[in-house]
Amino acid sequence: MKVLLDTHIVLWALSEPQKIPATFRTLLQSLANECFVSAVSITEMLIKASIGKLECTFDPVEEVEAAGFTMMSFRGKDALALKELPFHHRDPFDRMLISQSMARNLPIMTCDKAFKAYECDLVE
Repeated sequence: MKVLLDTHIVLWALSEPQKIPATFRTLLQSLANECFVSAVSITEMLIKASIGKLECTFDPVEEVEAAGFTMMSFRGKDALALKELPFHHRDPFDRMLISQSMARNLPIMTCDKAFKAYECDLVE
């Protein structure tokens, strides 16, 4: 299974894996699955660090790759759904991840219940 990780799942996987629900942890640990981290998540982490909302004393790209996750760029085609995406969720980073998930036909692993309002596939 291929899956796109929401930013909080990435952060938890890197620093507080006990916060990740057990079913998600099993998927993350299975070598049969490929877990993608979007450049959007790296951007979100670093912007939040720059404004003091998140402490980030590590290189997130290095840590993501060391954890065995695959980095994924954000392409223009990934953004196309943003124009029509309803505003159930106002967080621009989450909206970009939802759009990317839809464009690439990848389910998203998230604990954010607001994602259920969208037509993207979720890991359950």
